[in-house]
Amino acid sequence: MPLPVICVPEGEIAAAGLSQAHEGWAKANEFTGKAGKLLALPGAEGEIEGYLFGLGAPADRSPLILGLAAAALPAGSYRLEGAFGDPTLAALGFRLGAYGYDRYVKAKERPTLELPEGADAAEIGRLVRSAFIARDFVNTPANDLGPEAFERAIVDFAREHGAEVNVIRGDDLLAENFPMIHAVGRASAQAPRLVDFSWGDPAHPKLTLVGKGVTFDTGGLNIKPGNSMALMKKDMGGAANILGLANAVIDAGLKVRLRVLIPVVENAISGSAFRPGDILPSRKGLTVEIGNTDAEGRLILADALALADEENPDLIIDMATLTGAARVALGPDLPPLYARDEAFARSVLEHGAAVDDPLWAMPLWPGYDRLLASKIADVNHISLGGQAGSITAALFLNRFIKKKTDWVHLDIFAWAPEPRPGRPFGGTDQGIRALYGALKARYGTI
Repeated sequence: MPLPVICVPEGEIAAAGLSQAHEGWAKANEFTGKAGKLLALPGAEGEIEGYLFGLGAPADRSPLILGLAAAALPAGSYRLEGAFGDPTLAALGFRLGAYGYDRYVKAKERPTLELPEGADAAEIGRLVRSAFIARDFVNTPANDLGPEAFERAIVDFAREHGAEVNVIRGDDLLAENFPMIHAVGRASAQAPRLVDFSWGDPAHPKLTLVGKGVTFDTGGLNIKPGNSMALMKKDMGGAANILGLANAVIDAGLKVRLRVLIPVVENAISGSAFRPGDILPSRKGLTVEIGNTDAEGRLILADALALADEENPDLIIDMATLTGAARVALGPDLPPLYARDEAFARSVLEHGAAVDDPLWAMPLWPGYDRLLASKIADVNHISLGGQAGSITAALFLNRFIKKKTDWVHLDIFAWAPEPRPGRPFGGTDQGIRALYGALKARYGTI
């Protein structure tokens, strides 16, 4: 029999329907329903009969607050009681909060939840799996997830979902006109590659997802200092989250022709590394001056976005761990969103707010295009002076997509430096639920 987790808003312990003994126990332990507080309820024989869990005040409450309960509870089976609110969000938060990454340690049992009445089991299942796909990939170190291993994982994912998949590797990238993907990845012992898979009815609107797949980023010849390199296993977080989003799109059966493009490289250092000051050709035909080899993500994305744009899709979405400037401006929890269509951007923001997947709209401010000027090429890939770095990175990508194409860009962090409701410490999902909700509203299901 699952143990009850009794959910109590702050200051409402008297309305929780507890026995006199349990209410007295709560008061003796100063349990008031403060957000995230968990209190075991003793039985007559000293056993645990259940738990009280504090929801906090409604105005400050995360929709995924039950994730904190899952993170604190011991392994076992539980059911929700009390004022937990929307059953789907409550269960989603709990299951997201029960995540753990155990690949390199003895597997730890996690708490499980009996779904409350009215919860949408299918929606919960797909969103939990989508988040865990992203988290597992980001948490895996580069020695076990280099370009070759990441390619295999993406191909396995595509085939599992019944998608058609194609991979271009090594010097074939030059033959197929992806010079910037090749340049960024050529210094590694593992060749660069572009993984391309498609799913769905070709007659449906074309939705193309592009993810930055840098499996490790040394910074290249503009080498990062050690403290900046320590987390660079997560530099494929854009690709990881794109795969999570693709899982949700396919599992829900959205009415789209889905294409996923993931350029996979390691930004390494060797005699063949690209250099500051190099001029690179691009698939789009623009020449690109290299201002800093540590700004490699936008280069591989630019070639992939140019390919995506060639078939005139209804919508292109890219996700990338792209700039430190985004973290300076908005911190690790709030990724900037750039979109050409303001109505779709509002839809993404609204859906994200409803499921604690926050984003913040930022402008594709044309006045800053001048900061990407080059005296010897069509464009420099970084801005002079370093100001407005997240915006200028987005503006650089903007040049590789036709003006009429609907495009959305997310500059994510893909890492939770401290636990939050539904997000344990470590590699994390960002933007998946927000984008999925907006895409579901835009396209509907089959």
